[in-house]
Amino acid sequence: MTSLFFLVLLLSSLLTRNAEANPNYREALSKSLLFFQGQRSGRLPRDQQVSWRASSGLSDGSTAHVDLTGGYYDAGDNIKFNFPMAFTTTMLSWSTLEYGKRMGPELKNARESIRWGTDYLLKCARATPGKLYVGVGDPNVDHKCWERPEDMDTPRTVYSVSSSNPGSDVAAETAAALAAASMVFRKADPKYSRLLLATAKNVMQFAIQYKGAYSDSLSSSVCPFYCSYSGYKDELMWGAAWLLRATNNPYYENLIKSLGGGDQPDIFSWDNKYAGAYVLLSRRALLNKDSNFEQYKQSAENFMCNILPHSPSSSTQYTQGGLMYKLPQSNLQYVTAITFLLTTYAKYMKATRHTFDCGSSIIVPNALISVSKQQVDYILGENPIGMSYMVGFGRSFPKRIHHRASSLPSHALLSKPLGCNGGFQSFYSQNPNPNVLTGAIVGGPNQNDGYPDQRDDYSHSEPATYINAAFVGPLAYFAAGRSA
Repeated sequence: MTSLFFLVLLLSSLLTRNAEANPNYREALSKSLLFFQGQRSGRLPRDQQVSWRASSGLSDGSTAHVDLTGGYYDAGDNIKFNFPMAFTTTMLSWSTLEYGKRMGPELKNARESIRWGTDYLLKCARATPGKLYVGVGDPNVDHKCWERPEDMDTPRTVYSVSSSNPGSDVAAETAAALAAASMVFRKADPKYSRLLLATAKNVMQFAIQYKGAYSDSLSSSVCPFYCSYSGYKDELMWGAAWLLRATNNPYYENLIKSLGGGDQPDIFSWDNKYAGAYVLLSRRALLNKDSNFEQYKQSAENFMCNILPHSPSSSTQYTQGGLMYKLPQSNLQYVTAITFLLTTYAKYMKATRHTFDCGSSIIVPNALISVSKQQVDYILGENPIGMSYMVGFGRSFPKRIHHRASSLPSHALLSKPLGCNGGFQSFYSQNPNPNVLTGAIVGGPNQNDGYPDQRDDYSHSEPATYINAAFVGPLAYFAAGRSA
């Protein structure tokens, strides 16, 4: 009883603190989606709002005699890494499936952000039978240059996986993205939805049939940038979970069972999907009352107990200012992804009046929501230094982000190419970036709640698509006036 009283007291104190100031979540939601326009590769459309960007990467795929134009640059560089890009697309789709009705006019923008990713992923999956293209651009060369995407003169090497060079992780994540997106477009564009789902099934079959990690097949082309450190079993579970949700075909349920239990993580990211798969599968246990998925519900709740502060089994550090702190490099990617899971599991709990235990503490949905809200508010500026970690949001935000296009004069102002080394003068400058990449969420503060705002400090100052993608859901939840 004492621990329950303590938890209620903790919840009350969090709510009191959070009630003092509510950021404008609707504005943040709009800006978080606008960010994706700044990351676009390919030919930009007429309605492009981020006007300091221009078309780029228009010959992508030509070295392999295929069209691989489009998609997103993953972060502050000019490479298209499909592994994190597919995860970004999956998370944007999940956000839209769970919270689309709460997005209002932003639903259209969310769909456009997803489609920019899926149009490219479809090309990668369908261009050459028996092959899945998984990236464009040589990261080892690109990372030695500081130039705008419009000026790229580095090799646009094309990378792929196949039966002889497998990549179950990247293939299953691609299948997850296409399957999740197929549900987003089921009513809005049925023909496109069917194409997405048919391609998802084929790519998933490829992932199952030719097992292997893409890091082993592509080595230095993807490592250390986006190595598959957690192996590929989590992606197989994640991909199968999405195809099960999209099709209700028992084949995918049997596949998940055949994989056995997974890790009991305290993290969720572009690399480690176990926690996301558990929450997604627990939806069937809670909302559909399907006892076959009880073990995943239990795993999802174990994960929540690993995250919640003051839970007996918590393995999560929080800064003095209240931010979840997982790893020093780009910590906010873990914060936004985990916050999405907290919010979404609480949503399932509320729908079914469900509670669970962490040791002797009874966890109610609002316990998850209050931690989620604290993370969202911290990122938007409710923190010890009053810094919003979303560019262009609030009074104070990062001005010198680690991002080539943002830090260099726009193509519209300076049409002359800068070349590989031409931009380093801007890189080392203390001046603010000339182009504001509105909505970008950077890697975030250090474990002492400090943020130096230095362009060369990429682990804290670099934005990434997968940081934003996971944040869209919680923003939509709170923008709709939902709070603990």
